[in-house]
Amino acid sequence: MKIKEIRAFEIATEPQPKTVPREPSRAQTIHMNRPTARYERFPNGVGHVSFAPWKRPAVLVTAEDGTQGFGLSLYGPPVTRIINEHLGPNLIGESAMATEKLWDMMVRLSTAFSPTGMTSYAISALDVALWDLKGKLLGRPVYELLGGPQKEKIFCYASGFDQAWYMELGFKATKLFSPWGPEDGLEGLNKLEELVAGTRETIGDNVELMLDAWTGYDSEFTVRVAERMRPYNLKWLEDYIQPEDLLGYESIRQRLPWQTLATGEHWYNLAPFAAAAGKRLVDIFQPDVLWCGGITAAAKICHLAQANHISVIFHGGMNYPFGQHLSMAMPAVTWGERSEDVSAPGVPLAEMVKLPGTAVIEDGYVRPSDAPGFGLEIDEAWLERAAA
Repeated sequence: MKIKEIRAFEIATEPQPKTVPREPSRAQTIHMNRPTARYERFPNGVGHVSFAPWKRPAVLVTAEDGTQGFGLSLYGPPVTRIINEHLGPNLIGESAMATEKLWDMMVRLSTAFSPTGMTSYAISALDVALWDLKGKLLGRPVYELLGGPQKEKIFCYASGFDQAWYMELGFKATKLFSPWGPEDGLEGLNKLEELVAGTRETIGDNVELMLDAWTGYDSEFTVRVAERMRPYNLKWLEDYIQPEDLLGYESIRQRLPWQTLATGEHWYNLAPFAAAAGKRLVDIFQPDVLWCGGITAAAKICHLAQANHISVIFHGGMNYPFGQHLSMAMPAVTWGERSEDVSAPGVPLAEMVKLPGTAVIEDGYVRPSDAPGFGLEIDEAWLERAAA
């Protein structure tokens, strides 16, 4: 079956919950530290590209018989142009089943301007659409095409600031974002300890707790944070320095041999994961399926991690069915993350689904849909509303 058409367009995927929160989310008053925070004009993450008024890029890949696969990523305006004007036209007429070949073609087609960064988001959207199409053509869920279910269900944790609510929802692990960084000095370090200590008291000693710095630390602050947080038994420290600073990761690994370290959501394609695996710079890889190059790239990263006895937990992997299916099949994947506005206190998780057909986490676990492809329940009416 050959590819007949590839079309990328922008959509909005924000959920519209019916339940009124019983209280505001703490995310409205506690803000994640960002790399831009060193400059006064960028308070509370202002200036970060995630806050730009961009919709998401979606892509439909249509086969000769009319069957369609759906893909998604971030940063609509530039990514849709890369797909519609470059990658997409070069895949028309190819076999819809040749996911390895098509992924390799896209990477090679991007050589002149690199298959990383914005290009990687475009490749990711196309690749997951191709896997969705492949599953539909074969009448099987994607996790079966990837080798079948490796686990019965996926253990999930919730990321955000509403830990008491996450415990009510049944999660047994949770992650905080760091609101302070190096520019806040000792005062910020003290405030961070207060937040972590209070969170540990809220969730108790039988729930795992993690801390995410979102690339906003430097090496010195990372070491100071890790040392200060030892009494609170953090399972891991995440994304602590800029993603391209592999020498910095190596230095921190040497300075913190006892601390479990995790990163990778801002690593694109395979090269940084290969370099990190060879030196065991971190203990957990956290690629984002919709950013790193899609299902094809993420599966390769999982195999690379497994060969080097490194765990994989996809960034935001439980937010969408794409990460759910890959996590279900890969032995290297141990947990799944639910992030992106988990839900305000009192709002059921089922009301926070962004793509219809996405399996909902129940009591801290999820099992993906066994419908063909990714099990998405998207029709023309939904697409028209999302693109409006």
